[in-house]
Amino acid sequence: MLAIDYGIARSGCAISDPTGTLVTPLDAIEPSDAEAVAGLAREREAELVVVGLPRTLAGEEGEQAERSKAFAAELSELLDVPVRTYDERLTTRMAERTAREGARAHPDSLAAAHLLESFLEVGGNG
Repeated sequence: MLAIDYGIARSGCAISDPTGTLVTPLDAIEPSDAEAVAGLAREREAELVVVGLPRTLAGEEGEQAERSKAFAAELSELLDVPVRTYDERLTTRMAERTAREGARAHPDSLAAAHLLESFLEVGGNG
């Protein structure tokens, strides 16, 4: 599975191993581009793409959530695998903590890794 922490300037990326046990941050894609993300999904043979859906702590969706949904829809048109959105609340804070603990990946890709770990923990059913 490939996870995307979508942003206007760049998208953080992370991938799981085929068993869904290990999650690895990848290089961020700059600038954010659906074609580039679709190419990465094909190159890594992703069977599912998960796009982070930013929500407030109260669970509300704002302008960035709408952008993320539109990006996921665009990816769906480009790929032959399912594209899902998944709540990404707190992944940025988790990524900042992981970076302080010594992780060296791009912060947006660390956020994507935490997103994918969370998605996998709930059985990949979001």
